[in-house]
Amino acid sequence: MALISALVCSGRFASAFVKQPAMRRSALFSSASKKVSGAGLRRSRPPISSDSLVSLVERLQKEEGKHLDIRFGRLQLAATLEEQEVQVPELPPTFPLQGKTPEDEPPRMRFAPSPTGSLHVGGARTALYNWLVAKKGQLDSPSSNAGFILRVEDTDLARSTKESEESVLNDLRWLGLLWDEGPSNKIDFSGVGPYRQSERGNIYIQAAQKLLDEGKAYRCFCTNEELEEMKAQQEAAGLPTRYDGRWRDAPEEEVNKMLDQGTPYTVRFKVPENTRVVIDDVVRGTVSWDADATVGDYILLRSNGVPVYNFCVAVDDALMGITTVVRAEEHLTNTVRQALVLDALNAPRPKYAHCSLILGEDKQKLSKRHGATSCNQFKLDGFLPDAMINYLALLGWNDGTDNEIFTRDELVDAFDLTRVVKSPSVFDMEKLKWVNSQHLKMVPMDEIVALVKEQFEFANLLKDGASKSDLSLVDFAFCATALAKQMMQVTKDVVDNAKTVLGYDLAESFDQVADSEAKSMIERGNFYPLASRILADYDAGQFPLPDPSNPMSAFQDAIGENLDKTKPCEFTKSYQTYMKTLAKEMGVKGKNLFHPVRLALTGEMSGQDVTKQLSLLTMAVSDDTAIDSEKAGIVTMGERMNRLRAFCDTIPEGIRQAKDAPKKQNGGNTKTTANEGNSSTTSAPQVAAPADPKDGFDGPPISALDIRVGKITKVWEHEEADKLYCEEIDVGEEEPRMVASGLRPYLKAEDMEGKLVLVLCNLKARKMVGFPSHGMVLCASNADHTEVKLVSPPVDAKIGERVTIPDFDFEGEEGQPFAENKLGKKKIFEKLAPHLVTSKYGVPEFLGRPFMTSAGVCTSPIADGTVS
Repeated sequence: MALISALVCSGRFASAFVKQPAMRRSALFSSASKKVSGAGLRRSRPPISSDSLVSLVERLQKEEGKHLDIRFGRLQLAATLEEQEVQVPELPPTFPLQGKTPEDEPPRMRFAPSPTGSLHVGGARTALYNWLVAKKGQLDSPSSNAGFILRVEDTDLARSTKESEESVLNDLRWLGLLWDEGPSNKIDFSGVGPYRQSERGNIYIQAAQKLLDEGKAYRCFCTNEELEEMKAQQEAAGLPTRYDGRWRDAPEEEVNKMLDQGTPYTVRFKVPENTRVVIDDVVRGTVSWDADATVGDYILLRSNGVPVYNFCVAVDDALMGITTVVRAEEHLTNTVRQALVLDALNAPRPKYAHCSLILGEDKQKLSKRHGATSCNQFKLDGFLPDAMINYLALLGWNDGTDNEIFTRDELVDAFDLTRVVKSPSVFDMEKLKWVNSQHLKMVPMDEIVALVKEQFEFANLLKDGASKSDLSLVDFAFCATALAKQMMQVTKDVVDNAKTVLGYDLAESFDQVADSEAKSMIERGNFYPLASRILADYDAGQFPLPDPSNPMSAFQDAIGENLDKTKPCEFTKSYQTYMKTLAKEMGVKGKNLFHPVRLALTGEMSGQDVTKQLSLLTMAVSDDTAIDSEKAGIVTMGERMNRLRAFCDTIPEGIRQAKDAPKKQNGGNTKTTANEGNSSTTSAPQVAAPADPKDGFDGPPISALDIRVGKITKVWEHEEADKLYCEEIDVGEEEPRMVASGLRPYLKAEDMEGKLVLVLCNLKARKMVGFPSHGMVLCASNADHTEVKLVSPPVDAKIGERVTIPDFDFEGEEGQPFAENKLGKKKIFEKLAPHLVTSKYGVPEFLGRPFMTSAGVCTSPIADGTVS
């Protein structure tokens, strides 16, 4: 390793090294230098058996006569060795934290990845925890040298690659975990670096020499054969396998004789007898080891001069002034070797925090077989960096509250290593998606659209030569995002949904229909006559289609903030008129109308608004589109009609007409209507166990409830009732509502003030223990009502807006809330209450459909609970 050198100059911690006068490299190797018996790191190289960086240098020097130097991670070619001038760093007598208590100093945290692959979930969490502690320390001590240090541990020359290093660094950049100090392609002048271990070889050699000079390390001349024989004898005797120390106290004359013969050797650490290493781990508590029994005399430098991992780590932590080491529990046993080295160098030990492993849902260590685990894959799958940071923080930590959604700044403020638990965490992909969906609600639409454009690029759906800045792609991505926004958990969902919308998954024939719900619907007989009517109207040019010159008009609700000021979309109006005409002339309504029409037009049984789907299709096939038709699998409207016509031809004759004619209500009298060629007077058969809970619901309409978004502006305790709070809530009216609630046993007043909540506003005003209460704050509770939490609308929901439920009509007269008297007398809320629940992810629902606002889905901290 005589070729390995490190250049360390003045700067922070510059006192850690004595700057030597510049000297020619030839002087470093001069045979005239003074020989000290048994000193120095002279060695004869063993035969090279691999193409490591060291072996490559030696082969080129020997075979090709080239003078190569390993400096700062690069191979440098010089005309002669003598012409190169180097600065030789010297280990200091003291270290940056000498005489100090590291945990009392401003935090200097490090993340030290090995560049042998991508950054995975476990490493990302480790980096995050270190980053959070460092950032908080910088806020607390702004003028200190607190910081987040990135150190690349690339001593594994055979596996480490520059490509892997850049991949890890890019993943950290994507996560926003930017380092204050770290590797660079330039020579480091900080006095703390360089930050790649491959560039610090001379430092490790001098550290080893220091330990040799002080009798804390020794040379071992054992051959591989001798070590294998030693191991076999110990195994046969049932003893732990470790080095037996045969060269530990070898006579100086014998050591010098081996050196003079050029015998290869390793440098081993001399573990003090009867030593016990004890650490107070932040996560795991007190941990101790019998050092001699655990590790024996371990190697510091290999016979080829390459330092071993644990030696490098200990030296680097000391020289970089690391105050706390946060890493995975699999590194816990490494602490023994590192602590012994630090003690021998008279360097203070940092504080340690070993975090538990992250497991898959099968409770096995998380790996590729559990799905995406690399950060880059999460980026490609459409997760937000802030959501990843949020979720990773929760894998082993909480702030002591029920809060699960944190911004980056909130995490910095709340994070504390003492709240990291030692039990393993389970990686839940569905929970991550939910966290991501909550963060998406906080992101402005234009920023989401920019991310969606990237997703179209990742999915390779763009035409060759198309750019993300193309206006047509901007418009298409906007509309695709608006279409998928309510169901979007990751930005990739927008692309997947767009591919479904642009495609047409109708089976080629009736026999090939795999969807049981679709097949059952077709068998009821309404599909064929409705599809035939659509085909006839399309052929005659009477079926309403989007305006090719302005297909975005169907998305004006997403474009305009005030719908009252936007001009109604002509296509949407004409489509709605067409559907009303169809319902009247064909004698069908509800699901018997909408499901067959949707399947005929989109090839799907469910999905978003049909007019918006057809408008997105029109945008995708326009002349200036950026979407590649073949890559995206686009099926044009004309092609859909051809496929639909062919499909209808395969429908058996027996199910080509409705089995039952629906009854039409008219002034209380009932009469039977018959379609042309379809006159049946039998009553409709009862459908047992409907797949959709809505189908079997016969209670009052959910639109009877006037649930609005409100903001609690003031909370105080009721003077006469120890379980009641009095609340002042802004629900978008001229004056705030006064509401009394029984939340006092469950929530603190300071946790309620300023919160957005859902308020049932059409309850009749009444006095509660003398306090006039007008409305009810909706809460979620667990099964036994021992835990009660507020139901929360999205943070950007509008105060006073009405909460809606998908698939229910909240427009027109039928969708208006009931008057207060009617709601109370008919006990409407009591009848609806059994169907108001929270999902397993805490989403409040009615008949399986979420509570919605203009900003998205409402949430609660309680899963599988009730809403009241």
